[in-house]
Amino acid sequence: MAVTDEAILKIKEMIRAGELGPGDRLPPEKELSEALGLSRSSLREAVKALEIIRVLDVRRGDGTYVTSLTPDTLLDAMSFVVDIHQDSSLLELFEVRRILEPAAVALATARVTPPDVDELRGLLSALGDRPTVDELVAHDQVFHRRIAEFAGNSYLTSLLETLSSSTLRARIWRGLSQEGSTQRSLTEHRLIIDALARGDATLAAAQATVHIDGVAEWLQRATA
Repeated sequence: MAVTDEAILKIKEMIRAGELGPGDRLPPEKELSEALGLSRSSLREAVKALEIIRVLDVRRGDGTYVTSLTPDTLLDAMSFVVDIHQDSSLLELFEVRRILEPAAVALATARVTPPDVDELRGLLSALGDRPTVDELVAHDQVFHRRIAEFAGNSYLTSLLETLSSSTLRARIWRGLSQEGSTQRSLTEHRLIIDALARGDATLAAAQATVHIDGVAEWLQRATA
């Protein structure tokens, strides 16, 4: 188990045992790290991760507090973080997506119409320049589903929809934790659309591969 995951689990046990509750302030870093048997750097990484998903509220110059979420919600959110970092099967799902997504994009290139391309551009422009992670992930699901539908193979569409749903939490966590990932995803979607519009199946498939690889590479580092 990664040391950061161990730190998160130990904080989770404190919440489960009632030692920490909504609104409570965490003990000072030195005291907490010694109590949990962890290095201060590992504890800082855990706190950073839990701050991102709004389990903890770090108030500069004041301290770190458990947010006002209910205990059950707090525990579910913390399980989410550990599961993402430990679930190696997600990498296998992304390997399958890496095979199927470019194939779907290549098929779609031969069958897509100008109105279809306009629809994809409309989906992208509707997001604006600074979408939230939730908005981006919702867009991502629709974007990839429509391309699969343009490919004209219902079995392929169904497979990709299942894979997309199964990797949803990993994509949300990447958006929350990796700086610049939102803008990178938007740029990659734009490049896929441009390749579709040009009718260049090879380029479109290559852009789709780069797009999937970005998430897979991040996940590989996260689970290392």
